[in-house]
Amino acid sequence: MSRVPGWLGRLGAGLSEMSERLNEQRRDKDVDDGDDVEREVRDDLARDAGERDGGHERRRGHDHVADDAEEHGGEQEHVPPPPAYAPAIAARPDPVAAVPWGMRVAAEAGWRLLVLAGTLWVLMKVISAVQLVVLAFVAALLITAMLQPTVARLKRLGLPRGLATAVTAILGFVIMGLVGWFVVWQVMDNVDELSRQVQDGIEDLRKWLLNSPFHVTEDQINDIAKSLREAVGANTEELTSAGLEGVTVIVEAMTGILLAMFSTLFLLYDGKRIWQWTLKLVPAQARPGVEGAGPRAWRTLTAYVRGTVIVALIDAIFIGLGIYFLGVPMAVPLAVFIFLFAFIPLVGAVVSGALAVVVALVTQGVFTAVMALAVVLAVQQIEGHILQPFILGRAVRVHPLAVVLSVAAGGLVAGIGGAVVAVPLVAVTNTVVGYLRAYSREAALKQSPPPHGATASDVAPVESPK
Repeated sequence: MSRVPGWLGRLGAGLSEMSERLNEQRRDKDVDDGDDVEREVRDDLARDAGERDGGHERRRGHDHVADDAEEHGGEQEHVPPPPAYAPAIAARPDPVAAVPWGMRVAAEAGWRLLVLAGTLWVLMKVISAVQLVVLAFVAALLITAMLQPTVARLKRLGLPRGLATAVTAILGFVIMGLVGWFVVWQVMDNVDELSRQVQDGIEDLRKWLLNSPFHVTEDQINDIAKSLREAVGANTEELTSAGLEGVTVIVEAMTGILLAMFSTLFLLYDGKRIWQWTLKLVPAQARPGVEGAGPRAWRTLTAYVRGTVIVALIDAIFIGLGIYFLGVPMAVPLAVFIFLFAFIPLVGAVVSGALAVVVALVTQGVFTAVMALAVVLAVQQIEGHILQPFILGRAVRVHPLAVVLSVAAGGLVAGIGGAVVAVPLVAVTNTVVGYLRAYSREAALKQSPPPHGATASDVAPVESPK
């Protein structure tokens, strides 16, 4: 009995010692956990304070290191974690924003101009490849603009569309053919007389040079004539090839005339349906604007052709009468040439007037040439300041500089035909661009929301530009 209490006492003492050790370990663990929580709280506070003030963060970090050193007494120095924020580094600007605004605008406009220039270059190449067809069709458009009012008048009188078209086309082509035949007949009939008068004029010019204050000798005149004969003899092959090319030109001209006749016939008969078919090739979004611009362009072209025909007829009649009463030979063919060259604005009048003055100078002398020049200048001044503004009006108002540049460009691209169609093309383009600009502005106003408090009259659609 005496051993049992002793054994139980030792067992109880061992259990008590183990319980104390467990309690001590639990207390140590609780202390470590509390230190970790406190450290995390201090780190969070230090991070927040560091975002507000960098210097205050550094002081708090030093205090945190000192506290750790005191708590762990002699343990290894604790290194604080790196801050959660990145150092303030300036970001690189956007490359687009770094380019100056003016340079960006110039670059945007530059590549668009390059695309437009390339498109025009390709278009000009295509037109030059089919130049005969293009010129024939443009000539057909001009003839149609001149004859279409006659077709409309005959239809109003009760004639069927086909018969009205046939009568107008036949009469128009017969009249133009008779005019051409008359010019050729007059030239061929008077060429011998003109040649004799030219020779007499050259002889008179020779005598005048010999007696002039320029001290020109007969040997110098003979040397000039000899040089001209040698130049003609040396270029015989070129003249022969030019004659062969002339045959080709005649064939091409006949082909172009036939194409223009057929195109005119179909444009007179079925012009509206051709226009409706052309509109189907235009994108649907741009179709309303083009549909409105087409009739206005056609009215401009019709006004230009009819006005030019009237002005050219007046020029030919008055200048022809003037040189006829002055005794200049071939007055009627010269009047026809003046009528035809009047379709080339500014330049044509100068060329035809100069031709009449030269013929008068060679055949009738200096005084007659001066009087012919006075007649030409007087008629052209009346034409430029009275007839054209009154007859053409505002429909085909084009600046004289645009006229000269367009005639020069058309002549360089397509010769005489290009010079003839250049000005009506510019006039039509001016009308179309002006209408499309006004139409786009009106469409933008219709699509924009009305201002607050606007009345019905304020937002009512305006009339389309004429």
